[in-house]
Amino acid sequence: MAQTPVAKEPEKATETDIHQYADGWISERKGTGVPTFLKFAYIVIIAGVLGYFFIYMNGEVNHSDRGFLVRQFNAVTQSSPALMYAVIAMVAVYAVIVVVFAFKAARKDE
Repeated sequence: MAQTPVAKEPEKATETDIHQYADGWISERKGTGVPTFLKFAYIVIIAGVLGYFFIYMNGEVNHSDRGFLVRQFNAVTQSSPALMYAVIAMVAVYAVIVVVFAFKAARKDE
């Protein structure tokens, strides 16, 4: 007579399988990776931020209502394009680090 298979209970996650960060605000199961859509979302968001910084580094000077005031303010305060390019460069370096970290293979925990 054939023995009927017994259904196995689903495995429950042990405490060692779940890592908590930020005092428990973020929890992560061992072996999970960053979803693909999120990896590409990093690139799109960072490109938008860099574009915004580059386009509006001197303010909204071409706006129909307040553009004149922004141009006057820029003339009085003597904004530094070199400083703005340095800030954009720092954001770009940070962006490269974030994207490389996101696309790296998931680490194998012991």
